[in-house]
Amino acid sequence: MNVLDQYYGDLDLTLFVACYNEEDNIIETLHTLLSALKTVDCSYDIIIIDDGSTDNSVELIRTFQQKNPDLPIILKVNKENEGLAQNYIEAAFLGRGKYYRLICGDNVEPKETFVTIFKHLGESDMIIPYQVECPGRTFFRRLLSRVYTNLINFISGYSIKYYNGLAVHLRYNVMRWHTNYRGFGFQADMITRLLDEDIQYIEIPVVAKEREAGTSTALKMNNLFSVAHTLLDLSIRRIGRSF
Repeated sequence: MNVLDQYYGDLDLTLFVACYNEEDNIIETLHTLLSALKTVDCSYDIIIIDDGSTDNSVELIRTFQQKNPDLPIILKVNKENEGLAQNYIEAAFLGRGKYYRLICGDNVEPKETFVTIFKHLGESDMIIPYQVECPGRTFFRRLLSRVYTNLINFISGYSIKYYNGLAVHLRYNVMRWHTNYRGFGFQADMITRLLDEDIQYIEIPVVAKEREAGTSTALKMNNLFSVAHTLLDLSIRRIGRSF
């Protein structure tokens, strides 16, 4: 037995579903995710962390659990908002899967995207999706995404197509990485840290969509600070590698 098997757990995949004021999207997210899992031959558990929602998200999730008691779903409710990155680490410790992936509770990933990603489980230690299509996304959002990706690649020295596509990692790699990030910048930080260790990876094309209800938090202040933090950390690490 590999010495790391004890950390991988007895399931193929742990899915962390992030929820913050997603009463209009969270249940449909679960339906979409579960529909995809039915078509893929893998064992799984789902960890939902509600990050201090002030709407009816928690009540809706608990009702869903009561109606589906046989589903392997765990709900953790934070009294205060702790930030996506902190919850990402927490859910990794609560799960039992070998592989690990974040699912945003805004229902922006169609079933076909989940199926495409899950079918590649086991092919590499890191699966990095990149969006080839996202109907409804504004030109400004697409431009920001491209600039961000180019900045990360320029500073890090890598050539990844997309950093915010919710990569699949070995859960062990997530558990051993402790972050003081709060926003979305943690994804690029983690990918580049693992690339620095020569972790094997594959990139796969996927399709996304814009959220149908509510507003995105991508441009909120905490995420902008998280991006700035990421760029600073990457610069320091790149300088360190050069020496």
